[in-house]
Amino acid sequence: MPKGYWVAHVDVQDMERYEDYKTAARPVLTEFGAKFLIRGGEREVREGAFRSRTVVLEFKDFETAKACYDSMAYQDAKAFRDLVSSGDMQIIEGYGD
Repeated sequence: MPKGYWVAHVDVQDMERYEDYKTAARPVLTEFGAKFLIRGGEREVREGAFRSRTVVLEFKDFETAKACYDSMAYQDAKAFRDLVSSGDMQIIEGYGD
């Protein structure tokens, strides 16, 4: 079964308050088995325009990735993020097993 991924491109207006989101989201992501593959870091944009921060999380499958996002616990954590950032996020099914 293919894995599921969250791919987010985010601009954070207040990194100090963004920590509240990270603290609230951490136990939810752990509960759903999320693994960070990309979390900020150095990069070079070669084509197009992107937001200042990219995050990629891996889940055991597409359904788990969706269930995590849709959970009340994650939505409560997301409320902190919404106050201090803007971005684009997709849930994507991986290729193959």
